[in-house]
Formats: sequence, structure tokens, C-alpha cells
Amino acid sequence: MAKSPVSPATSTTADAQVNPTVDRSIHDEAVGHGNSPAAWSCVLVMILGAAIASIGYIMASHPVFWSGVAVMFVGLLVGYIMKKAGYGVGGHKLKNNGH
Repeated sequence: MAKSPVSPATSTTADAQVNPTVDRSIHDEAVGHGNSPAAWSCVLVMILGAAIASIGYIMASHPVFWSGVAVMFVGLLVGYIMKKAGYGVGGHKLKNNGH
């Protein structure tokens, strides 16, 4: 018996480069969001706040828990301020810097 031809549904990214008519998946392209100092700072401060809030929750301490929530809010502000200062994706401070 002869083998059946490969269907277009099983094509690879290499096939799409050789044959541009092959549809590529949306997951084949790099999105590139979040790879900036602003995003990393925001996430790290928010992780610290989540750790503080978790410890406060385990200790059943309202002040420690809510201070952790406040630190998470500060993380959002840090990310926003750094983005506006040019440290976000495509920011003017990061031009020709590899980000």
C-alpha cells in the first residue's frame, strides 16, 4: 500500500518558511510583551507583596495582610511610572539596547 500524503494540518514552521501559502499558527511568533525593566520591576515588587500578604494570612494578622496588598498596589504604580519614564517595551530609554 502507498502512504497517504501529509495533510496541511500537520505542516511545520519550516514548511511555512519554504511555502508561504501554508498557514502559520499564532503561537509561532514571539509576542515580546513584558520583556522590559518596567515589567520586571512591577512583577518582582508584586511577588514580594504577595509573599507578605500570604504570611499575614497564615498568621491571621490583618495589618500584615493588608500591608502586603498595599505593596502589590505599589508594584503596579512602579511599573506604570517606569513605563511612562521610558523603561517599558519600546520605550525611548531602551532604544538600541536589545529590549
